[in-house]
Amino acid sequence: MKHFLKHFLLLLPLLFLVSCFDILDKVNVKADGSGEYSLILNASKSKTRLASISKMETINGKKVPKRGEIEAKINEAARIFKSVPGISNVKTSMDFDNYIVKLSCNFKKIENINAGLDQLKAKNILGKMVPTQIYSHNSAKKIFTRNKINTFKSDYDKLSAADKEVFNNAKYTSVLQFENTVKSQSNSAYQLSPNKKAMKLEGNILDFILQKKQIQNNIILQ
Repeated sequence: MKHFLKHFLLLLPLLFLVSCFDILDKVNVKADGSGEYSLILNASKSKTRLASISKMETINGKKVPKRGEIEAKINEAARIFKSVPGISNVKTSMDFDNYIVKLSCNFKKIENINAGLDQLKAKNILGKMVPTQIYSHNSAKKIFTRNKINTFKSDYDKLSAADKEVFNNAKYTSVLQFENTVKSQSNSAYQLSPNKKAMKLEGNILDFILQKKQIQNNIILQ
């Protein structure tokens, strides 16, 4: 199971040991296409268990990553993001009391984030099955797109019943904020804010693995 989870996310190794964690990605896009991006990994719901596990050398035959190793991985991710053209103001924060990790930055265009995620995958910071070409933006036509991602259903189907339980309580949330008002969207699963300048998609990670919920969305801005 640890090997399978590494295909998804290597940024916080302790997440491989618990099922109750949240992933939040947030994008704030200005009218000129620049903006801010953040990725938050939150395992605070499992902090008591993680605190106990962190004191162990191994669990189920697997080496338990230490704080220094996790910090090194996060700092490496920040260095990689800083090297990507169009990305600036890269910041990281690590709360080891509550097991919350955050990576944030500014971008000149949203495709810079795709390039940054590609680099993280190339350096084995992200697992090979994590999608990276996830955003596109045509500022002239005022179209912002969350691109379609591949299904992981075949990989999930190969897991044992016990391994599948790891995903039962794992959550994913995507938040999109715009300077311009949203005129229309192609995916009604995204909740539109009253001022029509923000959208949210949330659900169990398993729903996205099995494609019960779709991430793809074509958003037309005014």
